[in-house]
Amino acid sequence: MVLGADYVATHAGARAGRYVMLAISDTGTGMTPEVKARLFDPFFTTKGPGKGTGLGLAVVHGIVTQSEGRIEVYSEPGVGTTFRLYFPALPSPETVAPVAERLPPPRARAGAVILVVEDEDAVRRVAVRGLRAHGYRVLEAAGPRVALDLLEEGGGQVDLMLTDVVMPEMSGRVLAEIVKQRHPDLAVLFTSGYTDDAVVRHGILAEEVAFIQKPYTPQALLEKIEELLSPG
Repeated sequence: MVLGADYVATHAGARAGRYVMLAISDTGTGMTPEVKARLFDPFFTTKGPGKGTGLGLAVVHGIVTQSEGRIEVYSEPGVGTTFRLYFPALPSPETVAPVAERLPPPRARAGAVILVVEDEDAVRRVAVRGLRAHGYRVLEAAGPRVALDLLEEGGGQVDLMLTDVVMPEMSGRVLAEIVKQRHPDLAVLFTSGYTDDAVVRHGILAEEVAFIQKPYTPQALLEKIEELLSPG
């Protein structure tokens, strides 16, 4: 669809142009204006303790805005909610090389094993698929407890752990501290999609540890991992 001057004039931050729009609607309870106003705030949730982190929509907002898109939300209590996600349209499919062609050739260290710890299923699948396509052996864990079990089963065979910073069971920093006590030579790469503020609150300072910001590109992830696994 095309967003023109009239749309831009009535929607703050919008830019005119061609977009692909994805609309998602539900028939749930809807939101009050007060809840809608804080919808994308990290750690804001209407769920009870232990029922939600308030991080999912913050991640969505970050991915869309970093893709130079926008999100519109319409919600009515007792009726439901509709999200409209706008992504800039490419000039034509023929002008963009497939992802595989844009990635660097495989340079994985022979036999390197990576443990991916990520509670967001979609994010974890993308990371695992990209790493395996470039020659790494990959273990995946949907949370810290599973990660610890895998490390116990695998002994010292894991070379690097890629872990989210903010997770329900324990933070990535706490997980790394436990893991390093048992496997001191294991490299750790932290990742998060939230503000520097939130990352610092969970004990991670990008200047002091290996860190990659979400959403990251497959190439950026590969380069960071190769840097950490390089001898010396």
